[in-house]
Amino acid sequence: MFLQDVLDLTIKKLKAQTANILTLSNLFLGCFAILFSINDNLKLSMLLIFIAALADRFDGMAARKMNIESDLGKQLDSMSDIISFGVAPALLLYMGVLYDFGAPGAFLTALYIGCGALRLARFSISDNNGYFTGLPITAAGCLATLCFLAIPYWPSPLFLFIMLTLSILMISPFRLKKM
Repeated sequence: MFLQDVLDLTIKKLKAQTANILTLSNLFLGCFAILFSINDNLKLSMLLIFIAALADRFDGMAARKMNIESDLGKQLDSMSDIISFGVAPALLLYMGVLYDFGAPGAFLTALYIGCGALRLARFSISDNNGYFTGLPITAAGCLATLCFLAIPYWPSPLFLFIMLTLSILMISPFRLKKM
């Protein structure tokens, strides 16, 4: 009987942490994407960002389905998102194309990350009313990462405009219904 109680308690604790485990998976994938970008393995970095997006999608679903939403989970999700959809995509595009523009490329990379952090901070203190204010960082990060695929086909200066546009959209006041 003792072993059964221990097993039940362990399963209950793991179930309660399922969403946080998925959120940490998102974080780790983002960290590895950054490391691969630094080591000039940009295609693998891109793939890891997209996998992080899947983990981000499933952590919220798991939290809602299992009724295990928490303030800790919300904060952990925001911290993971700034890594996976703020720093990682910005660094991917910086290493892929923006580096060639010198200071303007570096500035827009930092601006994108800063706007993403501001967007997440604003989300953390807002009421959950069924709407996003501004473009969610996950969407911006996935769009930036998708744009990486167009580097051979689009003119390089266009990527400066893309980073500026995504940055502004993240902090803009428009409302977008949550799905």
